Amino acid sequence: MPIHYLSRLSAEKRDARSDLHLGCVLAFVAGAVNAGGFLAIGRYTSHMTGIVSSMADDLALGNARLALAALAAWLAFIAGAATTAVLINWTRRRKLRSQYALSLLLEAALLLLFGLAGNNLAAMHDMLAPVTVLLLCFIMGLQNAIITKISGASIRTTHVTGLSTDIGIELGKLFYYNRHARPELLVRANRQKLKLHSLLVLFFFVGGISGALGFKHIGFSATIVLAAVLATLAIGPIVHDAHLLWRYYRRKA
Repeated sequence: MPIHYLSRLSAEKRDARSDLHLGCVLAFVAGAVNAGGFLAIGRYTSHMTGIVSSMADDLALGNARLALAALAAWLAFIAGAATTAVLINWTRRRKLRSQYALSLLLEAALLLLFGLAGNNLAAMHDMLAPVTVLLLCFIMGLQNAIITKISGASIRTTHVTGLSTDIGIELGKLFYYNRHARPELLVRANRQKLKLHSLLVLFFFVGGISGALGFKHIGFSATIVLAAVLATLAIGPIVHDAHLLWRYYRRKA
């Protein structure tokens, strides 16, 4: 895709095509970060179902320290989603174009921080690994909330369980045999939804492969590429708003 089109994917004016393309890009990034993060710290950071389940298990088994660590990871994910909501609502009230782009740029900056600080993780694993878990959970919450707000909750980029459930439901409708059914009782699959969710799972999977291979062969620097992609998505609306603000304050001076 041309750079100018990529920058329009985070604009405030949306359509189904731009939502689909942005969702696929973010699903790829989520898969790459999730897989790369697992190789870096041995934990998946977008899987809140697993984290909450492990928190319950550890609490039941008396492992209070591990339960608290899982609770912190869950709260970091929530904090990331809350941060996106604050940024979007703040920019909407000021009628700025960068209501989604700001969160994307913040995600890019945090991924860049993770990539640049990665070399220190190996040297100080015991101290930095818990912080890295919180950082990646925050990033995943931040990102998932972006596409959720943009699409009205019809697209999720880290919630593969929900996507897989919807795929199964639509496949069940697709292969259902409507024998002698009245028109109002016909079972019809939502083919558009089936296509959308299948693409999201596919891009998450391909992103996971790319993230794992990138981390294996390049190391933490692989996340710098992901940060560059997100920054490219965000730069157009942010530059536009910055230009308008500069002109406004220049007239007041």
